Amino acid sequence: MKTVLLIGLGRFGRHIAMKLNELNHQVMAVDENEERVNSALPFVTNAQIGDSTNEDFLSSLGVRNYDVCIVTIGDNFQNSLETASLLKDLGAKKVIARASTGFQEKFLLRNGADEVVYPEKQLASWTAIRCTSDHILDYIELDGDYSIFEITVPDEWCGKSVIQVDIRKKYGINILGVREGGKLNMNVTPDMVLTGNKSILVVGHLKAIQKCFKI
Repeated sequence: MKTVLLIGLGRFGRHIAMKLNELNHQVMAVDENEERVNSALPFVTNAQIGDSTNEDFLSSLGVRNYDVCIVTIGDNFQNSLETASLLKDLGAKKVIARASTGFQEKFLLRNGADEVVYPEKQLASWTAIRCTSDHILDYIELDGDYSIFEITVPDEWCGKSVIQVDIRKKYGINILGVREGGKLNMNVTPDMVLTGNKSILVVGHLKAIQKCFKI
């Protein structure tokens, strides 16, 4: 369980609060808007109404005590930038901030943010890749041009074992797991037989995955 300071309770921030609550993390939520704060109360440990660009107010929250501070202010980039910078000045252990453009991403990283999330860009990438092929079920982009894909078993692989298709040797791609009937099995063995009612979780360089699965 981690302690999280969540600043900004718009739609994106609210969804983060809900997910953190599901994962049993302790969340202190902050927003200037009283209505937003009240609507988030069922999903957070505590909440306050306040201006995160006010150093005295931010300092009163004890930012050093949180494992991570997340800035999800989406309607005022100046406030987001000032908040990220103040958090770092006040000794925050880790600051994650939301960006809406590449320009914002660069400025946030230069001014206090340890990491930046760019939901529109990430969703656009996922949608573009997902819609290019009928057999891609899910997609996660990793660092360094590596990605994780969940893909239905190609027809030509049906009835063959993992060692027979041998995509690790041919493409440098690893099979992480096999899903069948909604259940994911991470104990993949060389003699496991692949069938059409299964999907596989693979990790590798994006270009190698595109080549292997003809994406």
